[in-house]
Amino acid sequence: MQFFLKSMVKVVAVSLMFVGFVSAGRGVNDKVQDIINIAGKQRMLSQRIAKDYLYKGKGVAQEKASRELQKSLQEFSKNIDILNKDINDEEIKNLIAFVQMSEDELKGIVKKPFNLNNAQLLLDLSESMLEGSQYIVDSLKKKYNLKSAEVIDKAGQQRMLAQRIAKYYIAYQLGIKDKNTVEQTRKAVEQFSKNNQFIMSYKDNTPAINEELHQVNKLWKIVHKFYLNIEKGGLPLIVYNTTNDITRKMDSVVKMYVKLYEH
Repeated sequence: MQFFLKSMVKVVAVSLMFVGFVSAGRGVNDKVQDIINIAGKQRMLSQRIAKDYLYKGKGVAQEKASRELQKSLQEFSKNIDILNKDINDEEIKNLIAFVQMSEDELKGIVKKPFNLNNAQLLLDLSESMLEGSQYIVDSLKKKYNLKSAEVIDKAGQQRMLAQRIAKYYIAYQLGIKDKNTVEQTRKAVEQFSKNNQFIMSYKDNTPAINEELHQVNKLWKIVHKFYLNIEKGGLPLIVYNTTNDITRKMDSVVKMYVKLYEH
């Protein structure tokens, strides 16, 4: 009886946490997976916003970067509203509030004329937004221990890492040539490669997932060498387009994983 009561309490607690996410025919695990994906996408958006601001400032892919920047800002705000609505855990809500504060400050910088000081401030804010969003993902994974959470998280990380690489690549070309810029680019490339190996060998991959991963892997084998040549530079448009292509494909993979584990 005691075990039964504890189990019931846990189910009620999880259900309450995601009270705003209830829909017919979908279980609590599905809702957790959805919210992990949304929180995970915030990581990518934090990097894409900064990347597009820097590309716009550099005058490379300016029209594309401007459109994508506005779209990313809108999506980030929308996702913040969803997370606030659907998560009732106080510790996680505090992190959401912190991320939102950083977002508000970032929006103010985006409206100002471009210069290197503003670029550095925006880089720092994007790091805070990334760290906060990662903490939200980690907290959800730890709390609900879903078997699918790891692969969804790693696939989601790939979206972010591709944008992060482009962010630091263009930052270096703009003149932010400190050791950290080079180091963070190389770390992102290394982490992407590790995640890629994990995801490609994942036992539950469907043929559709494998097809997308095969395309990413084929592209990655070529372009990661360009990314590592950050100090040489000279390929900002190629970096912009290929990292966006990888992000789109990995976003498709994440959605397929989420759907695969729906009950």
